[in-house]
Amino acid sequence: MPRIVLACAGLLLAQAVLAGRASAAEPVPAYIETALADPSRPDTDLQRDANRKPAEVIAFASIKPGDKVADFMPDGGYFTRIFCKVVGDAGHVYVIGVTRLATAPPPEHLPSPSAPPQSAPAAPEAAGACHNVTMSSLKSRLVPAPELHDDSDPGWVYEYWSSSPAAENFTAPEPLDVIWTSGNYHDLHNKAFGSPDMSRVNTALLAALKPGGLLLIEAHAVRMGPGARHGASLHRIAVEQVRQEVTQAGFEFAGELHDGEDTRSANAHDVHHETERFLLKFRKP
Repeated sequence: MPRIVLACAGLLLAQAVLAGRASAAEPVPAYIETALADPSRPDTDLQRDANRKPAEVIAFASIKPGDKVADFMPDGGYFTRIFCKVVGDAGHVYVIGVTRLATAPPPEHLPSPSAPPQSAPAAPEAAGACHNVTMSSLKSRLVPAPELHDDSDPGWVYEYWSSSPAAENFTAPEPLDVIWTSGNYHDLHNKAFGSPDMSRVNTALLAALKPGGLLLIEAHAVRMGPGARHGASLHRIAVEQVRQEVTQAGFEFAGELHDGEDTRSANAHDVHHETERFLLKFRKP
């Protein structure tokens, strides 16, 4: 049974049990119901609705018509196809992926520090029947690294650079109302994405939002402890770790939503529809 916890100024205010839809504190607006009833939604998405509870979570995320939303690391685009209907023609959805790298490319293959992220037209499977979706992929970049200089180059003959993992370079074409990421935050702690510095990632997310903008992070919960080490093996992360990392970057905690219960110890990909999931909401001051 899902439950919701709301917070203000860092203090817990209330806890209410949800029963099939948002509580009285989070009613589901008509524009969300209309988006979910859109006949262009594929059957595969409709079959996932019972588990993903899109009406409740989108109402909790406060996404509304006219919003500029980033679907960060969107996988198959399940939420993208709903968001683009919710925000409508006055809004826009930016699908922002992260290049997965087994090993970092050699420096000569990285874009220059001033190069914009590589962009491409929105993939049909992500955009669905929407025309207000833009897709881009974050890339690793070179960043100046004068700290690498040593006495073997006393005349500073060479320039010194290091590579910045793709996720640290999060950016959007315009200030955003909402950034959403679902099921992938734990992956950013893994070598496959270059093990980025999460303080830099979350600082970049903060900078991309308008004042008052929201960051929503959905993930599979793991037992208390160093959750990052379970990212690759269990595809989970601890609620406490996410809260700590994000608030240290300057976000304010704004609430959380939980759904399901399990031991928090099984591989989430093996029991995907039976895990305890959480959705944390953070606000830019």
